[in-house]
Amino acid sequence: MESDILEKSIGERVRTLRAENNMTLDQLSMASGVSRAMISRIERGEASPTASLLARICAALGLSLSGFFAENETVSPLVRKSEQKLWQDPETGYVRRAISPPRVGSDVDIVEVEFPVGAKVSFPPHAASHGMSQYVWLLEGALEMTTLEDVHLLAPGDCLFMPVGEGHSFYNPDDRPARYCVVLDRRTR
Repeated sequence: MESDILEKSIGERVRTLRAENNMTLDQLSMASGVSRAMISRIERGEASPTASLLARICAALGLSLSGFFAENETVSPLVRKSEQKLWQDPETGYVRRAISPPRVGSDVDIVEVEFPVGAKVSFPPHAASHGMSQYVWLLEGALEMTTLEDVHLLAPGDCLFMPVGEGHSFYNPDDRPARYCVVLDRRTR
């Protein structure tokens, strides 16, 4: 029941943002690399997008995932933990918490992720994200990060800087969940 409400809410938000950007389904499909049929299903609340799909749609709309979920929140420099938005990827089960206060005019988003054992999520190269960068700071567990041809095995306390638009993947090779923080700089250089 809760997942149906979330799917409908995500669908309505995609449709609203697409309309605000004066984009047709075909234009959003071309810009995001997500099929027109899938975007239509998401907008109707018939499909729950994976993290990778939603990130591609958001990038095509000029938003980060945090910006996407910060729909109608009031502007405040403080966001309490109880008010931070959570979202669970339907494919991997990873849980994403938007830490940074939304809509304060900053180009930086801070996100905490709880990543299940054996989970893997890939973000393919995407033109709309080129120039954006992020830091991945591992707090607990282990994390294998692949960027272009480089593979980095992170241990607690390690921090990896990387461009966003070139594509990358996250993988938890450990026998316990990983917890990490992503600091995303949306400014394009």
